[in-house]
Amino acid sequence: MNRSFARYLPILTWGRAYNRAALTNDVIAAIIVTIMLIPQSLAYALLAGLPPEAGLYASIVPIMLYAVFGTSRALAVGPVAVVSLMTAAALSNIAAQGTMGYAVAALSLAGLSGIILVAMGVFRLGFVANFLSHPVIAGFITASGILIAASQIKHILGVSADGHSLVELIVDLLRHVPQTNPITLAIGLGATAFLFWVRKGLKPLLHRLGLRGTLADVLVKLGPVVVVFATTYLAWAFDLAERGVKIVGAVPQSLPPFTMPSVSPDLIMQLLVPAFLISLIGFVESVSVAQTLAAKKRQRIDPDQELIGLGAANIGAALTGGFPVTGGFSRSVVNFDAGAETPAAGAFTAIGLAIAALVLTPLIYFLPTATLAATIIVAVLSLVDFSILKRSWQFSKADFAAVLATIIITLLAGVEAGVSAGVGLSILLHLYKSSKPHVAEVGRVPGTEHFRNILRHEVITDPHVVTLRLDESLYFANARYLEDKIYDRVARDKAVRHVILLCSAMNDIDLSALESLEMINARLHEMDVRLHLSEVKGPVMDRLMKAHFLSELSGKVFLSQFEAAQFAKGQNAGPLSEAQAERCAT
Repeated sequence: MNRSFARYLPILTWGRAYNRAALTNDVIAAIIVTIMLIPQSLAYALLAGLPPEAGLYASIVPIMLYAVFGTSRALAVGPVAVVSLMTAAALSNIAAQGTMGYAVAALSLAGLSGIILVAMGVFRLGFVANFLSHPVIAGFITASGILIAASQIKHILGVSADGHSLVELIVDLLRHVPQTNPITLAIGLGATAFLFWVRKGLKPLLHRLGLRGTLADVLVKLGPVVVVFATTYLAWAFDLAERGVKIVGAVPQSLPPFTMPSVSPDLIMQLLVPAFLISLIGFVESVSVAQTLAAKKRQRIDPDQELIGLGAANIGAALTGGFPVTGGFSRSVVNFDAGAETPAAGAFTAIGLAIAALVLTPLIYFLPTATLAATIIVAVLSLVDFSILKRSWQFSKADFAAVLATIIITLLAGVEAGVSAGVGLSILLHLYKSSKPHVAEVGRVPGTEHFRNILRHEVITDPHVVTLRLDESLYFANARYLEDKIYDRVARDKAVRHVILLCSAMNDIDLSALESLEMINARLHEMDVRLHLSEVKGPVMDRLMKAHFLSELSGKVFLSQFEAAQFAKGQNAGPLSEAQAERCAT
């Protein structure tokens, strides 16, 4: 019972060992992350098409819930760029930004995403994320980064522009360029330039001045806060709002309110697919970060429990005025580097953000939206990684085609189409590769009992014996491919009397594949050719022994390929007995 509770409530595990040293480290990390999250949360709410306070609300209760249910010691949960963009794309066809319907739909989207994630965690469906290949995800995130940056240019220019694709955004921006507000442009470009310098040049400068370690890191993280306060002061001192500069305006000075998502069947049906895609992308991004950081401290995470933790965080966002959240890369790395020992660092961060929501919100009344746009642009451009195209081209043309297609579709058709294409292409790529597995004809390496590909090594072969090695599990999608390979090889060489199927790489077999093996055995028998199996793994042998295939097999099953080859040559190296076959099935 205790172990079961500990599985679903990881806080019971790390909480028992919590001490003063961990408390100190967690508090320090929380202070640093809080400083970073205040402007970031406001900015990502803007990206999602929601009022700025929604970003703060989405960063308080969700973090606390993840601290209870999550397994990563360093993951920082909250609004992130890609999920915020996907939120805006999902809601744009449902309600207009700034309306109550839009905000309620955002709550419903977060709640639905949370329910999907929790359900996947309870039923241990974390493996579903494995069907999204890393190159495709990298391509989607790269294209999303470009889309996000492009969508923020309107705030830098101080104009109105809309569009779900890059082409639509560019066309609408060009149409409104003559309406550019020069003061807004100056603030936006200045803030962007300063933030880029902070990211690339401030730390080396501090190092030259003799400032290193935590102090230098804190000063670098203060960069966005400095630009927020500086531009807010300028907008207040010179009354820039009267000169056309858009500002944040009044932000409620309160803790997150209790909110209820809509349970309208029509709305839920509209949000179901976007919620699933957001859940999938959010989980993949989050678990990748969590596993990377955990490995650095020789810790482990439970992907299925991570689903529950992220699901609880999203449900918390839905009930407290937020929108979909997940684990963010930049804030998690900052949390880790700042010395966070346990998820309690996230809870302390939430306390810091709650204090900010109560005390600091009046100070951002005059904050220019161009400053928030600059914060987003600088953050998301680090996601753009075109090197994935070069790496995938060099490694696999199929991977390259999938990455390129994902990028193009995302840029031209929007994020929902892009992520749907990414999921589809990942699955199709997997099916394509597994449906045409590598099948090698092998021969014996002279002086050894090892067998290698005849096209890669100098080996000894027998004109009457053909040995084929299947480098894949055998299932319905590739069974016919193996049939064709065997028939083609035997048909062009009339001297062949034995075909040995080397099964050392075969981990599983399904009923369709079993039927294909039966067909191969029957066809070869009609051609006066015997079929043998060698080095069959235990789980595969278990399946074969449940069917009639072994009793009908024209040849034998051998423990090793060397025994099979010797037997086929007519030497006295007998096949596996029934008892040996049973011992092989381990």
